[in-house]
Amino acid sequence: MAPKRAPETDPQTTLRAGLPDRYLTPDDLKHMFGLPSVETVYAWRKTGVGPPAIRIGKYLRYDPAAVRAWVESNTEAVA
Repeated sequence: MAPKRAPETDPQTTLRAGLPDRYLTPDDLKHMFGLPSVETVYAWRKTGVGPPAIRIGKYLRYDPAAVRAWVESNTEAVA
């Protein structure tokens, strides 16, 4: 019997619901923020604009808590 896989976390609800139990991929961020392409996420990293990433081997991953903190720090207050 094959082991059960954990259900995939919907990246669009990640910041609204509880934190997922996995690191996010650049593609998750693309879907989460409705970006035109994953290259936007890479450009954010290159210019230091986006959330902090960690490199695991050749892959970039994002801690959901760091992404949430980045969103909160870049959210403008509505007066």
